[in-house]
Amino acid sequence: MKFIPNSNIKKELLKEIDINNIEALFSDLPKEINVDELDLNNGLSQQEIEQKMRKIADKNKSCFEVSCFTGGGIKHHYLPSVVKSITSRAEFFTAYTPYQSEASQGFLQAMFEYQSMIAEITGMDVANCSLYDGVTALSEAALMCSRINRKKEFIIPENISWEKKSVLKNYLKGPDIKIIETKYDRETGKINIDDLKNKVNSQVSGVYIENPNFFGIFEDDVEEINKIVKSVGSLFVVGLDPLSVGITKNPGEYGADIVVGEGSSLGLPMDFGGSTLGIFSCKKDFLRKMPGRIIGLTKDSAGGRAFCMALQTREQHIRRGRATSNICTNEGLCALAACVYLSWLGEKNLSDLSKINFEKAHDLYEKVCSIKGFEPVFKGDFFNEFLVECPDDPKIINKKLLKHNIQGGLPLEKIFSDLKNCMLFGVTEIHLDEDIEKLISSLEGV
Repeated sequence: MKFIPNSNIKKELLKEIDINNIEALFSDLPKEINVDELDLNNGLSQQEIEQKMRKIADKNKSCFEVSCFTGGGIKHHYLPSVVKSITSRAEFFTAYTPYQSEASQGFLQAMFEYQSMIAEITGMDVANCSLYDGVTALSEAALMCSRINRKKEFIIPENISWEKKSVLKNYLKGPDIKIIETKYDRETGKINIDDLKNKVNSQVSGVYIENPNFFGIFEDDVEEINKIVKSVGSLFVVGLDPLSVGITKNPGEYGADIVVGEGSSLGLPMDFGGSTLGIFSCKKDFLRKMPGRIIGLTKDSAGGRAFCMALQTREQHIRRGRATSNICTNEGLCALAACVYLSWLGEKNLSDLSKINFEKAHDLYEKVCSIKGFEPVFKGDFFNEFLVECPDDPKIINKKLLKHNIQGGLPLEKIFSDLKNCMLFGVTEIHLDEDIEKLISSLEGV
């Protein structure tokens, strides 16, 4: 479409939509985010841009060049070549939302299998075929709780990612759902049960916990938490690391109503933090309140097996007022990658992989805490992340570690003021014994 200049008819356009000036178009934006002007440099030619970007890119180092032990988010996992081989096929890689089921049976079956695997992992009755990422899944779960019981308070742990809190706050601002934070126990790193009891009331729509939590610690009081939540008619929402269920009970076994999670560990590269995969599943009682879409198994006109989009309660398909979300094409390709990864892994290997992550983290934890000045922070049992107190500012330690091509743990004082000089380490199956030994010797040196 050609550009159509409108400067000569601007007044007519403004009159037609009943406003006096262009600024009125942006009146709904908060004043604190308005920018008077952008301080931009003069433009560059294409050649100059390419040369500049190439110099910037040369500064990058991959996680195969720098051993990364940073916890608190997306971590480095092994990616089997079969995942990229299948997801890069043209019929998958270029696919859009499969509106025409008869022309999309292969992709729809893959999504159906993905849903089945996620439902089995989480212990829920149904799963949708993905949301944008883990924090989107949490936010949609909070909205879903309020849709189900019409209550306007949602409880989260104090010790979740600051990024999740920010996104959740944005999601719940419009529907005016109040976020309440429950404290964590300063000795165990787990939820403070007494504080949770004090904050749960008849106005709470749902209570969210992470298992393992942000500190990597397993919440082993989940059955008691479930009883507390259900005693006031609230819903129990659990966030999980899908790789951890190989050695633990799944959330369905201890009473979860809704299960969400970040699925980036299921065959997806880190890719500077995205795209990732939002896991979302729930009990069948809440099926009609779920966001996104669900793929179903049916029969075609000849009586053969066929797949279709069974439920599509989103604004693209029904009246916006009745839609449960604005989740559109979502992460279909990422869900496919997870489906391929889980198929490649299998039940036994998932259990073995969970054990490897668990054991490597505990091995590193013991070695780090044996170094003078490095002390354990919590007593709780953990999965593949753990917190230690350092003898010096973690930022200084990390700068020194980088000279040895090691990315250290995540400093937490900026996020949690009471965790001064504390560092959150993350370990996965990708870390070899020599990587761990190199980190230990480097920590001893710095």
